[in-house]
Amino acid sequence: MDAPTEPDTLELAERAASGDTAATARLLRLLAPAMARVVRGVMGPYSADTDDAMQQALIALVRALPAFRGECAPAGYACRIAFRTALALRKAAKVERVRRDSVADLELVLDTATLPNGSEARQRTELVRALLDEIPAAQAEALALRTMLGWSIEEIAEASAAPINTVRSRLRLAKEALRERIQADRSLAEGLGVAP
Repeated sequence: MDAPTEPDTLELAERAASGDTAATARLLRLLAPAMARVVRGVMGPYSADTDDAMQQALIALVRALPAFRGECAPAGYACRIAFRTALALRKAAKVERVRRDSVADLELVLDTATLPNGSEARQRTELVRALLDEIPAAQAEALALRTMLGWSIEEIAEASAAPINTVRSRLRLAKEALRERIQADRSLAEGLGVAP
């Protein structure tokens, strides 16, 4: 079978954009090979997420078709969507790996906390965990990485894919929230060994 000509895919894209499911299915079959090449190029040849990225790219194309105005070739439109989708998935997977690794590091620090009295250390660790659960996850993560693992603000920003000023703001808000919570509950202050 010959490669589809531009007028063929343009007509299919217009019909698919108007809701023609048969045209959508045919268009996807025609554009999928080019999209797959883009996805594999972004994800790498051995990525376990390539199939997921391809599926998400096809879904994103179907969702974007009603906005297609025919100002470019359907194949180019589809490949840009595939590129953006694969890039976002790759970035999300990297952030998730870093987050998972940092949470594992944090758990190790919390589990191996040692003070003269082991049960006192466990109680303090549980109190800190409970307090971190009460604040937004992004703030808790930033505070834990900074105070418990000693990460720099730049390292936290890179791991969380957030601007440095956002990380600074998260740290400030987390500290304020925890300070207010500890000041409001005398038993927390005593349990943590800090002045209320």
